[in-house]
Amino acid sequence: MTSTFPNISISTERLVLRPFDESDIEAFAEMMNDEQVTAWTSVPQPYTEAHARDWITRRAPAERTEGRGIVFAVSEFLTQRLVGIVHLQNTDWRVRSSEISYVVAPWARGEGYASEAALAAAHWLFRDQDFERLELRTAADNAASQQVAQKIGCISEGVLRNAWIARTRAGDGEWTDVRTDVIVWSLLPEDLAGVAEQLADTGGFTSYSDWN
Repeated sequence: MTSTFPNISISTERLVLRPFDESDIEAFAEMMNDEQVTAWTSVPQPYTEAHARDWITRRAPAERTEGRGIVFAVSEFLTQRLVGIVHLQNTDWRVRSSEISYVVAPWARGEGYASEAALAAAHWLFRDQDFERLELRTAADNAASQQVAQKIGCISEGVLRNAWIARTRAGDGEWTDVRTDVIVWSLLPEDLAGVAEQLADTGGFTSYSDWN
């Protein structure tokens, strides 16, 4: 029988990680059309509201029900505005391991939201779901994503050479594919000791809770 994650929400002091709903479609499409998202992910470009609807109503729920992972919409606790996404994917239930990825809307960057959301997801995965490993892969030139990995306590394990296709603007303004190396990071339960306190000292979150 395939294992699955529970359909839950997780809260921090500033954020709520929750299931997507159809009211997120417009904001999600806008976020996924950002140039940084286009450059470092494989999402369609342009990213239409039809793409967003398919993701929110079909593809994201299937990640959980089919046992592959879980998708969280990340919104501000006070405003309920969508600030990003956290995706646990490629989950191996025997090894108790999953891979994390995240996107933050351009207007919400620089607030520590990616670190806060990723760390909350990691705490939940290790504490409540008894997982033993969380993996993160970042393109070699994606410095912002690498900073998040370092902030949440990830350890760099090595480089996969020529393993990803990123995108860049050509001289005519069109997007073109470029090959890039990938850095593999890992996070284990013991790596989390002291990370929350360090983030609190630098303006990050200080606690989280979850509920069904």
